Amino acid sequence: MRKIPSFILFCLLSFSVIKAQSLETLRQKIDQVLEDKRATAGVAIDGANPQDTLSINGNKHLPMQSVFKFHLALAVLNQVDEGKFSMEESISITPELIQSYEHLWSPLREKYPGGGEVTLAEIIKYTVAWSDNLGCDLLFERIGGPKTVEAYLHQIGIEDIAIVHPEIMMQAKWEWQYENWTTARAANQALHLFFENPDGLLSTESYNFLLDVLKGTVTGKKRIRGLLPEETIVAHKTGSSGKNDEGLIAASNDIGIVFLPDNTHFFISVLVSDSMESNETNERIIAEIAKLTWDYFSNQ
Repeated sequence: MRKIPSFILFCLLSFSVIKAQSLETLRQKIDQVLEDKRATAGVAIDGANPQDTLSINGNKHLPMQSVFKFHLALAVLNQVDEGKFSMEESISITPELIQSYEHLWSPLREKYPGGGEVTLAEIIKYTVAWSDNLGCDLLFERIGGPKTVEAYLHQIGIEDIAIVHPEIMMQAKWEWQYENWTTARAANQALHLFFENPDGLLSTESYNFLLDVLKGTVTGKKRIRGLLPEETIVAHKTGSSGKNDEGLIAASNDIGIVFLPDNTHFFISVLVSDSMESNETNERIIAEIAKLTWDYFSNQ
């Protein structure tokens, strides 16, 4: 076996030390963002290089809210690829269903106020890009409920996640949202699995469809995207709770893939939970962490 010349070995070791120091600096900057905030934040960051990984409270169980609509879309598209459904098949939205979701966010309801026939593809787009609650629960019903999605995620190796309630149940009782949880690291793992698509996790058609939908996410413009250059491409999914009578916000979340100008990318999940800060402050936390991460990878 050929020996590595000592100079090259020295350079490699020096590079590793510098990388570790840079990551530690990034961690310290993120800690400064969080230090005076009345909130719990789970953060996970991964670059294309396996050495570029960082987490803060990365294994803490935190409520997802609508972040789980990304995971739901993965499970639905898996069943499409298996031939159980077609993207062009029609799903009925009845006037009775429209009425039962009047108290929940649903751009689909606004588009079809009297009900109608909607394709599976359109429902997925509204569920993910617009975070539609009616569409979400139609998808859950279509594939067998939240536990079907949870089982699929466990099957593909994402263990630190629980999906128990559809939207209409999750929003019915404050504490139930905590039963739909993930960790920041597991959220990044889901992004990794989707984007890297090992062993054809999704077909090329389904993969491209979901990636385009995530890039077109309408919600959360002041979160991961908030402080990044305007032209930055971000494929992401947000999740938000309301505020209870004590002023507590259970979840202000964003997970996504950020594409850099040099055609590399990084994965980032920030879950801000149990916050006594304002919605604006919670979103600023996510935006500042994303910008610090952008700066780190842009200066590599």
